[in-house]
Amino acid sequence: MSKRWTVSAVLLDMDGTLLDTEKVYFDSLVAALNGCGYNDDVVSLCRSMVGLPGPVCEAMLLDRYGSAFPLAEVNRAFILNRDRMFEATLPLKSGTIELLDGLAATNCPMAIVTSSSRRTAERHLALAGIRDRFDTLLTLDDVTHGKPDPELYLTAAARLGVIPQACVAVEDSNHGVAAAHAAGAITLMVPDMAQPTAETRTRCAAVLPDLNAVLALLRERGVFARQSS
Repeated sequence: MSKRWTVSAVLLDMDGTLLDTEKVYFDSLVAALNGCGYNDDVVSLCRSMVGLPGPVCEAMLLDRYGSAFPLAEVNRAFILNRDRMFEATLPLKSGTIELLDGLAATNCPMAIVTSSSRRTAERHLALAGIRDRFDTLLTLDDVTHGKPDPELYLTAAARLGVIPQACVAVEDSNHGVAAAHAAGAITLMVPDMAQPTAETRTRCAAVLPDLNAVLALLRERGVFARQSS
């Protein structure tokens, strides 16, 4: 833990990392499935979807329940449940503002790297009050493959003009960690709904309790310097 990192950019996952949304997504999907008559261990199924892009989750549902699965009906119920929960506010994870302020003070480039669609990312970041913090926003609409494929992270580094190995990635899910690590980024995990597997731990430079700990570690080990791609 004594090695210093050359940090050219910090790449931040959105759901479950900066925004406290994963529990809302999870509860909304479980309720949608239950409401459509599916009750067979859907909790475990929905947990396995945490951190995955929507199309991958849909494919998992069709694989589990077959081609007759009422995907459109479940999607409508999910969106209705989700939007109802987000009506009042969209909460931030603990330490989000402190981390963003701390990075801004160092003039360190930042980017959002999310498996959500651009429409969803724009809306949720705006609702949470932090959209204007980011000039660079990478979403599922920008790539062919979402997490755990590394394409999102590789594209984000290229967009910022830096090498992936000089990027710190902050993730909350096992799938997200797999994507960041495969891209070559220095990967930090702040677990949300899913705890890290043994394999995930080997992919992380550190597993931390919250975003305040991420900022403290970056201040301790980070040397902020641009390494262009």
